Amino acid sequence: MKKGQIVKIESNDYSVLTGNEVLICKCRGRFRKEGLTPLVGDRVDYDEDKRVIEKILPRDNEFKRPKVANVNQALIITSLKLPDFSLNLLDKLLVLMELKKVKPIICITKKDLLTEEEFQEIDKYLKYYASIGYKILYNTDIEEIKKVLKGKISVFVGQTGAGKSTLLNKLEPNFSLKTGEVSKALGRGRHTTRVVEVFSLCGGQVFDTPGFSALEFADFAEEDIREAFREFKEFTCEYKDCRHVNEKECQVKKAVSTGKILPERYVNYLSLIKKR
Repeated sequence: MKKGQIVKIESNDYSVLTGNEVLICKCRGRFRKEGLTPLVGDRVDYDEDKRVIEKILPRDNEFKRPKVANVNQALIITSLKLPDFSLNLLDKLLVLMELKKVKPIICITKKDLLTEEEFQEIDKYLKYYASIGYKILYNTDIEEIKKVLKGKISVFVGQTGAGKSTLLNKLEPNFSLKTGEVSKALGRGRHTTRVVEVFSLCGGQVFDTPGFSALEFADFAEEDIREAFREFKEFTCEYKDCRHVNEKECQVKKAVSTGKILPERYVNYLSLIKKR
């Protein structure tokens, strides 16, 4: 029995990476009976002679859509224009990664499309995220991005048209990934990536996915979402189980009113716990 990693799934063919070799394998029929669904990124035991995956090893994490597993970090590709900068989407992605125990890195694209005045309006938000511990990079910081990818299994997430495939092409021209034109009428891009696949890149691995189409939080408890807003932990409320909604003497709400917590981010928090 050998160990490998599923790097691509097409129909019932599972591409398993072992060393520098990729083998096409099938899965045991009992997986379906046991309710097991192999995902791209899964670590597996497989029979080299029979080309059959025998066991899916324990996962660090998993996502529903796209169906991937064992992600170390996420580069949240955040466009400033075409599509427009969205605090709401950024917070949803940050919270999702916090909940999944994935390190989020904010990567800004399309700064060149803004005037200096327009950028300053957005930069005040970016400085806030940096102040609460999120790493912020720009898509022009190619060498720095290469460093953060080394030795990690990363996923690139963000709005369609935000520049995920374009950035991957800058990092490794041989990727030759298709990049789509942004529809000015709709303010979004065409989906250009169809099959989920893992690529070797900059000394690490990167999932190339069609995008995170399911940002659902119904499976998470309200307190989990609360804990995913990392700056809330800096304030001690009178009640340990404070929801930061209607409670008296809530220190988080006080911090919002004094500007210590970004008001827009607090509104996004309320929206997330209500949509559960």
